[in-house]
Amino acid sequence: MPLRRLRCVTACVLFTWATPGVAGDEVMIARGKALVEEKCARCHAIGRDDKSPHEKAPPFREVVEIYPSEDLAESLAEGIVSGHPDMPVFKLDPPDIEAFLGYLNSLSENP
Repeated sequence: MPLRRLRCVTACVLFTWATPGVAGDEVMIARGKALVEEKCARCHAIGRDDKSPHEKAPPFREVVEIYPSEDLAESLAEGIVSGHPDMPVFKLDPPDIEAFLGYLNSLSENP
């Protein structure tokens, strides 16, 4: 199976697992929130109504409305890269991606 197709299949599987209502796993979402607090909260707003500490970092409640989870899953697996130099590059393993996306999806206004 070509690598790109394998990544897409992996992203779709992770998206399915991480979608609230499908997984509905509060433990997974709590783990995702802990990851987001550790890796992202110094710049991004990570809640439903907080303000991003870094003016150019979009709140995660907006990110989840703009970017489909399957696209984020692939980026998180390969190493997410941003257009601004302040954002560190990091990779997550599949269980952490599942938790991260589970938390992000919990912020969505359109579950």
